[in-house]
Amino acid sequence: MYKIWIHRASSFKEAEEFDLKYYHKMSSSKRLDMIQFLRDLYFKINGISKDECKKRLRRIIKVIK
Repeated sequence: MYKIWIHRASSFKEAEEFDLKYYHKMSSSKRLDMIQFLRDLYFKINGISKDECKKRLRRIIKVIK
């Protein structure tokens, strides 16, 4: 489970620098785990089923001469 914590910054630039440093310290697999956790949380909060999140845009290609 993930812990919730807060970092107070005096400016937006300082907050952005902190975020970049924080995520650069994580391994790539931890970053992917975090993204998947946030996606699952988003779908749960918005009542979207797991089948719906797998839907994608249809791509149709027509060759016109």
